[in-house]
Amino acid sequence: MSGQVAADTVILYAAGSLRAALTDVAAGFEVGTGHAVRATFRPSGTLKDAIMSGTPAHVFASANMKHPRTLAAAGRSGPVALFARNELCALVRPGLAVTPATLLDRLLDPQISVGTSTPTADPSGDYAFAAFKRADAAHPGAMAILERKAKRLTGAADSATPPAGRNVYGWHVAEGRADIFLTYRTNAMIAVADNPGQQIVALPDNLAIGADFGLTVLTGAPVAAHQFALFVLSETGQTLLARHGFAAPGLTHQGEQS
Repeated sequence: MSGQVAADTVILYAAGSLRAALTDVAAGFEVGTGHAVRATFRPSGTLKDAIMSGTPAHVFASANMKHPRTLAAAGRSGPVALFARNELCALVRPGLAVTPATLLDRLLDPQISVGTSTPTADPSGDYAFAAFKRADAAHPGAMAILERKAKRLTGAADSATPPAGRNVYGWHVAEGRADIFLTYRTNAMIAVADNPGQQIVALPDNLAIGADFGLTVLTGAPVAAHQFALFVLSETGQTLLARHGFAAPGLTHQGEQS
């Protein structure tokens, strides 16, 4: 069996931003069912491309709906379910005064360095650049300025890797590569826990970007993979996601029914 995966092992490909949450979800699933989960966490676009190229996977959990829908449209997977929501925020270095009202001015300040993930490879980068586009309405020309100055620090194959145990976003800010890093709130929460003094600042309403996360089971996956997907969507799985800062649609719907 060397080099092979046991029939009851679920091969999970998931966005890097889901690492902590889905590690806990997988642990709960393993205890409840006896099925193992072998997870790979990388930027969603990179994982989608790998699956399209034939890399074996059973379940794909993406930081957007587009990538799993691409697999479904190509006949590589079944239906796509919305299983979690996130939102973009600003992770800010210690000592830099920023509020939602002043965030755009700070982002445009030539003295302030701005970090994002890499668009296309990582939906987090796509969401950041969508916020730049929205900024044009409040400040004509802002999109061009921000796209030009933004440092694409994460998400690419050649992106710098932090020391073991360090949150990559907090690490970049702590090392001075970005004064403000636009990333998911869930990532920023981990960064602030690891780096006291760093700040989380909400985007103002006119820049706010929500992120819908999609889940799909790949064609030909074993029964255990379908069971894992259902577990993610269950009240238990949704509760675990919520503990990590995600908005869990399943809990919202259950609340509406109660």
